[in-house]
Amino acid sequence: MDLIALGRRVRHLRKQAGMTLDDLASQLGTAPSQLSLLENGKREPKISQLNQVARVFGVGLDDLFGAEPPSRRAALEIELEKAQRGPLYASLNLPTVRISSRLPMDVLESLVGLQRELRRRLEEQAATPEEARRANTELREEMRAKNNYYPEIEAAAQELLDAVGHGSGPLSHHVAADIAEHLGFSLRFVPNLPNSTRSVTDQRNRIIYMTQGRSRDWDARSVLLQALGHHVLGHTEPEDYSDFLRQRVYTNYFAASLLMPERTTVEFLQGAKSRKELAIEDLRDAFAVSYESAAHRFTNLATEHLGITCHFQKVHESGIIHKAYENDGVNFPADHSGAIEGQTVCRYWTSRMVFDVEDKFRSFNQYTDTSVGTFWCTARTEGHSSGMYSLSIGVPFEHVKWFRGRDTAERCTSRCPEDPTCCRRPPQELADVWEGKAWPAARANTHLLAAMPQGAFPGVDTTEVYEFLARHQDRG
Repeated sequence: MDLIALGRRVRHLRKQAGMTLDDLASQLGTAPSQLSLLENGKREPKISQLNQVARVFGVGLDDLFGAEPPSRRAALEIELEKAQRGPLYASLNLPTVRISSRLPMDVLESLVGLQRELRRRLEEQAATPEEARRANTELREEMRAKNNYYPEIEAAAQELLDAVGHGSGPLSHHVAADIAEHLGFSLRFVPNLPNSTRSVTDQRNRIIYMTQGRSRDWDARSVLLQALGHHVLGHTEPEDYSDFLRQRVYTNYFAASLLMPERTTVEFLQGAKSRKELAIEDLRDAFAVSYESAAHRFTNLATEHLGITCHFQKVHESGIIHKAYENDGVNFPADHSGAIEGQTVCRYWTSRMVFDVEDKFRSFNQYTDTSVGTFWCTARTEGHSSGMYSLSIGVPFEHVKWFRGRDTAERCTSRCPEDPTCCRRPPQELADVWEGKAWPAARANTHLLAAMPQGAFPGVDTTEVYEFLARHQDRG
């Protein structure tokens, strides 16, 4: 139900009938203040009340819910009201304009025109990375709607595990290779894999090429299982970046479902919950995976099987969000399009505070009071070739009773992202001394300025891949 559009139609009908708020409120048996909230799109009416409104004006319910605004002015008012309630306007920190019949038509048109032009320029300015941000936002919304749980992928993974006879415990490299063999693929480890890839699959000859040696950035088992995931899940060449990103998320999920099978992982987590000893590091150790993999897997299963809503963050040491997910209502910072990747996290959140903790062996736990409630989070840091990252899992206060570390005395208050004075603006005493007198040499993140790489597989040099396959095919 579009409350803003509905409210404007009711107001239009009331004024067309020459009625005041008091007149209509009297006929509806409600207070004028309540009717005003309805007309301003700030209150959802009951169907019975809408039936009353329709009878008073001699129209049908379809007329109240009609797609077309009743007048050009109403259309502009609706557009401006929606714009003022959106993330773009909120990011400007400007006062809202009170929309009433006293607002001149030319002023209304100018305000709407400015909003349209601002959005157009922002989208034009971000026309290259914008596609990635939008795709990320859409996919995150899908994951949130599903509680990050995909039963069809779980079933496909379990079928493979049953086929190779893997019961419980960590999935070894040997079993991962058995899965590849079961699917008809052979493995070859080479020293000269194209730099832009982690694996290359020769679909014609059913060979998966992987790099020799170990990497601090990824687990060879995950790389292999993700490559197999494209085959098992029936992926075709991505049509666009959104399709590419979705396939990547699904294959990551598939690999996690093999490394941490649903049945045994849920049993493990339910046991820990019953003891009030849930801990991501225990899940990591039980299945011999990285902390990040364990944290991701927890988000897959926590809501579906444990009834726990949660959020996850991977944050660079610079404070920038690299990955994030939530279905617990935590208020992540976002840009005008709703994208959170690339945004700066409040310095008082656990995912930032953990970088200053000297004890890197144990997880750091903290309560954070925010405008949308209190959250408990547990976090660790892990090294990567591109720097240090924090990995955190958080839950609303109502769920903390199930977790180890709930007795922490660490607590912070965050007013971000609503209040820029929380940490995005320097304290006034520092600003008084240094404002206009400091000139930092910024470390440019050039990838944020560049266009998204073209091609079905963004960032991959297709020529290099084809030349690689041709060389290895010639070697037999």
